[in-house]
Amino acid sequence: MMELILRDGDYVWAEGQGLRTAEGAEERLERVLFQLTARRGAFPLLPDVGSQLWRLTASRSSRREDLARGYVAEALAGERDLEVEQVSLTEEDGHGRLTVRLTWNGEPLTVGLEIGAGGG
Repeated sequence: MMELILRDGDYVWAEGQGLRTAEGAEERLERVLFQLTARRGAFPLLPDVGSQLWRLTASRSSRREDLARGYVAEALAGERDLEVEQVSLTEEDGHGRLTVRLTWNGEPLTVGLEIGAGGG
């Protein structure tokens, strides 16, 4: 299976080849990034798509990392052969960096997301 690659809400073009696709571990990372950055509930016909990470900035800072773990687990629950190993959140000056360490088919994968004042 191949997944189309998205960056900042736009499909990525491969010059002279059309839309860029990903396979294997890169495909899985694209799926994970989409699930974590899409707002859960934004697709009425697909209510389980996306995450609630955007809610982090409205939460007390002492609870954010625990909430992030739950939001990541919820968003990725439907991904086959994928295990969430670690979720960590570092914050400074109202902005944060969420790092998610995963294992897919025995292969370690890492995803990093910026979490800012405007949401996930």
